[in-house]
Amino acid sequence: MSATLPLSVEERLFRIEARNEISDLVARYAHGADRKNDPAMMQPLFHEDAVWSAEGFATFHGAPAIAAGLAGIAATQVLWSIHYMIAPYVELAKDARSARCHWYLWELSTMAEGDGQEDRWLGGWYDSIARYEDNLWKFASVKLDLRIQGVAMPPWSLRKAFDQ
Repeated sequence: MSATLPLSVEERLFRIEARNEISDLVARYAHGADRKNDPAMMQPLFHEDAVWSAEGFATFHGAPAIAAGLAGIAATQVLWSIHYMIAPYVELAKDARSARCHWYLWELSTMAEGDGQEDRWLGGWYDSIARYEDNLWKFASVKLDLRIQGVAMPPWSLRKAFDQ
């Protein structure tokens, strides 16, 4: 059995900061997603060789393709959304230069449906890998696993009638 030396204060601090920065990366992803997957907000979150995937939507390779592809999904399929990213769990690698991150998704959305639109709620989780390069944490991969969907009753659009 090999003995493990205790981490230095600097190493411990780096690990604490890494967890916070990865949690912030998740929050920035949600913020961009809720702005119709704004490419200017989304592209900087991904490494140039990153992969984004979600069954039923698409798989994109590379930061520019991810940003453009997600913006395309927002323009044609997910017309409005609010993402609740819940309980990010960060597992740092031994060298603390990469990490696995898992979090739950609860999303309210308005989806394109035929010639109209439909208000829905979605639930599932994300699994990702983040890498630390050039003093920044970015996603190397993001996989969305949607598990539940439902039609909102009453739809969000009816809420406006109650607010008047």
